[in-house]
Amino acid sequence: MCKCSNNSFRDDKLHHECGVLGIYGVEDAAGLAYYGLHALQHRGQQGCGIVSVAPDGQFHRVKGDGLVTEVFNEQKLLKLPGKMAIGHVRYSNAGCKGTENIQPFLFHHNSGDFAMANNGQIVNYNQLREELEDKGSLFQSSSDAEVLAHLIKKQGIDKDLPRIYAIKDALNQIDGAFAFVIMTGRRIYACRDKYGFHPLAIGKIGEGYVVASETCAFDVIGAEYIRDVEPGEIVTIDHHGIRSQFYSEPQRHAMCAMEYVYFARPDSDIEGCNVHNYRKESGKILFQEAPADADIVIGVPDSSLSAAQGYAEASGLPYEMGLIKNKYIGRTFILPTQSLREKGVKMKLSPVKTIVKGKRVVLVDDSIVRGTTSLKIVKMLREAGAAEVHVRIASAPLKYTCFYGVDVHTPQELISNSNNVEQVCKLIDADSLAFLSHEGMLAAGRRDDLCLACFNHKYPTQLYGEE
Repeated sequence: MCKCSNNSFRDDKLHHECGVLGIYGVEDAAGLAYYGLHALQHRGQQGCGIVSVAPDGQFHRVKGDGLVTEVFNEQKLLKLPGKMAIGHVRYSNAGCKGTENIQPFLFHHNSGDFAMANNGQIVNYNQLREELEDKGSLFQSSSDAEVLAHLIKKQGIDKDLPRIYAIKDALNQIDGAFAFVIMTGRRIYACRDKYGFHPLAIGKIGEGYVVASETCAFDVIGAEYIRDVEPGEIVTIDHHGIRSQFYSEPQRHAMCAMEYVYFARPDSDIEGCNVHNYRKESGKILFQEAPADADIVIGVPDSSLSAAQGYAEASGLPYEMGLIKNKYIGRTFILPTQSLREKGVKMKLSPVKTIVKGKRVVLVDDSIVRGTTSLKIVKMLREAGAAEVHVRIASAPLKYTCFYGVDVHTPQELISNSNNVEQVCKLIDADSLAFLSHEGMLAAGRRDDLCLACFNHKYPTQLYGEE
């Protein structure tokens, strides 16, 4: 994650920090990484990069601001030879732009060059960076991922020992949420934090292997899912195949709940649970907890459609396509004035008047952040003739800061932080409003553990002075 200030959300949706990918033992690894990153594009749309290792052991890197299709073309991919590559897509916070913060990072060292990419956030980053700078380390970015490289290089382990000893030592010094892919001249290491905050899966492709933040990347490149990297585990991928060891005892399987609720693609499987099935089940449970006297159920495209289907199925109400998303509109938050940004919401979503006119509508969404988008959607539906709008949210009220990689930095900007459900209902002009319970979020995935810190203020880690 980029450790810069962010005083306001640029739109009314949550942002994940990034997605990672690694390819080992496959011809044109960078080309496969390109397609894999394209499948992970939803995890970050403001920058991306690929590093490959050529047959002669030389590292090559291409990175830039923008989407995968904007940064890479055939000529650039030809600059990335070899059968091994790692890649990264990112979302940057305000003030964190610049190619120096785009991963993968590439480091040169007398023990051998290496590259790395990360998904997550290191909560003791500030303390570690200060200690490292006091010892002479010079940081080239404001990304907390860079601290791991300095720990690997600064550790006192004999440099003639395999790199994994240094990696294990470094990982035991960092705390928080992370899913690292580290590439040396001969192998890839896949490392996951001991709490299991974010997903990292392993697949087989031909005689080689792939690791990725989500299994949807496997489908597009023709890989077969093998298993997930476990919390506290380092998986080594090289000519020996897959080897495993734990740098730390697993503490929890506290997967970020928002991976299921919003971030992950519906065709991804996370720790044995399909995301579409989770969302559909959450919609069914949401109806059980908060039924509505209505005529039709509609969802907010795209991440809420599965939950809306589940709500409709459980309620017996017809599921209708009451909102249409324009997939070709650009990002409205870059428009220069508020009035234009408000028009941008209407360009992104349009009500189907003949579907909603005269109807009592159940509007299912995945979450409410500031409430501004919810208000605009309710207003659009009323203008389209909806008789009533009952809002149902397939997650609990978002109230608190996330320190683990989700772009929630100031809880005061979360509408549910200072307003109860009845007050939020009035603020978004809905006829009724209900959220899924914490218990319902767990039950939807048949899980006994999730990270719900942004919902219940129970943080799995120390926060090291963070407020």
